[in-house]
Amino acid sequence: MSVTLGEEIMLLSLDDASGVAKDRSSAAWAVAGGTLLELAMRYRVRVAGGLVSVTDTSATRVPLLDDRLERLAEWAGRRGGGKVTDWLTKDQSTAVRATVGSLCHRGLIVEERHRTLGIFPVRRYPEADGSVERELRDRLNRVVLEGSRPDDRTSALVALLHGARLHGIAFPGAPRKEIEPRMAAIAEGKWVADSVRRAIRDMQATMTAITTTTVIVALS
Repeated sequence: MSVTLGEEIMLLSLDDASGVAKDRSSAAWAVAGGTLLELAMRYRVRVAGGLVSVTDTSATRVPLLDDRLERLAEWAGRRGGGKVTDWLTKDQSTAVRATVGSLCHRGLIVEERHRTLGIFPVRRYPEADGSVERELRDRLNRVVLEGSRPDDRTSALVALLHGARLHGIAFPGAPRKEIEPRMAAIAEGKWVADSVRRAIRDMQATMTAITTTTVIVALS
């Protein structure tokens, strides 16, 4: 089953049993960033110099991406484009809800509704079909832990995870000091086409800046 970069990050962040998202704030930014980078890799948008613009509004035939593309085109159309950080700030929560909805529709996770203290509604998303996530983790392990050559999509995913400091959800139990240099090297994108490499680098820099700011605010 083919899934988007945003969906891959969402699967990695959700606890298989409890359905609770780990590193929730950083993962949410990365999900939104992954969706945008996916559109860039499909040549629907251009991401460069911290700016995003829509270059092609034709359908991708992936409902999740087409919905985000339509919303982005409407937002960017008023100004001919805009800052990546402004779009991600606007789209973050909506992108996460849409991504979770897509994973539920595909049967990879299931929605469970609870009430905390019998009053406050809580939604959780435990695993329903683990085959896609297992393949995803095997692919990441081969590339990062075993040194296999990454393809474009895996390079993009690793760059997003590295930029958002989500090493722990991708490689639970692996010492960060061992995997971080390899992830950084992959994020450089030496294996991918120039246009893709530029988009990956720009999105990684955005994720790093956003995550750093989020951590500083949380600690202040």
